[in-house]
Amino acid sequence: MEPLASKIRPKNLDEFVGQEHLVGIGKPIRIAIEQKHLFSFIFWGPPGVGKTTLARIYAKALNADYHELSAVSASKDDIREIVEVGGGLLGPKVLFLDEIHRFNKAQQDFLLPFVESGRLILIGATTENPSFEVIPALLSRSRVFIMNELTDDDMKKIIKRTGYKLKKDALDWLIRMTNGDARQAIAMVENTAGLYSDITIDNLKNTLQSKFLRYDKKGDEHYNTISAFIKSMRASQPDAALYYMCRMLDAGEDPKFIARRMVIFASEDIGIAQPTALVVANAVFRAVETIGLPECGENLAHGVVYLSLAKKDRSAYDAYLLAMDDAKKYGNLPIPMSIRNAPTKLMKEAGYGKDYEKYTTKDLLPEKLKNRKYFKPKKKI
Repeated sequence: MEPLASKIRPKNLDEFVGQEHLVGIGKPIRIAIEQKHLFSFIFWGPPGVGKTTLARIYAKALNADYHELSAVSASKDDIREIVEVGGGLLGPKVLFLDEIHRFNKAQQDFLLPFVESGRLILIGATTENPSFEVIPALLSRSRVFIMNELTDDDMKKIIKRTGYKLKKDALDWLIRMTNGDARQAIAMVENTAGLYSDITIDNLKNTLQSKFLRYDKKGDEHYNTISAFIKSMRASQPDAALYYMCRMLDAGEDPKFIARRMVIFASEDIGIAQPTALVVANAVFRAVETIGLPECGENLAHGVVYLSLAKKDRSAYDAYLLAMDDAKKYGNLPIPMSIRNAPTKLMKEAGYGKDYEKYTTKDLLPEKLKNRKYFKPKKKI
């Protein structure tokens, strides 16, 4: 049976809800559709906000030879087959690649020449920052469109299209719980209607049983688990940290998200107490990026144990916060003349660089911040 979300999926821009900054009058996606403009682009935004739907509407307007792949399961052979079959006789070849951030570097490198030559028009979709997840060469040949979380009004319009009636309290609860994810909201309405005669808050809660929904990447469980993971490493408890790491992986969390948090932790919590921690964390991130699941779990475990057992020192991180606070508070304070750059004769005559000493012990902060101390090490360095 066709899922309800598929049945009510918008087929044109008139039916599409949300993302007015992209599909409103005079906005880029609407113009591209109206003018049948061919170009590759990437939709970056949270789940369930219309990335797949908008890609289909665009491809349909272009009368394209349209193909969809998920980067989770797709291979080079899948891409090769799309490029070679049909010879472009059915119109421009448009490939919608869902979860493009799951493609490793080698797979993205393989895809690049087809996009570069125009043999494929690529529409990528990702919930992760493409600046981190997409190779620069592919990113430079694509426009990135940010898709926003759907508003409460958007969600009400979409839920109304399901045809099921919800009382105000149940509707409000559903909108709060699904955090702007239309696909999740529609699935919950459909599943609840299949189990119960009324769609009430209690019945919606009873329907909410699957692991996927319990571990919504934007929900409390996501933030609770990553918080427990970080705090376990901070407390030097590798067993607890490993458990929370595995719990996230088992729930479908992107391993690169975990690795990225480890890189941050290496500077934030370990810092100068064990500088090699940042080297290890970066190596783990690179391994995760190139190897992927399931094997990269071993690299993550290696890094988690190392970071958990490392000595901790937050003095560099605390100094950064204090310095940033002053930078924002005081703005562009005059820099002492002795350490200003003096590339021209006029600037030298004006006093730039005068009395500069390479290894001076004089305070080099702006006059208003003289004697300010940001960095307060635990022990003498």
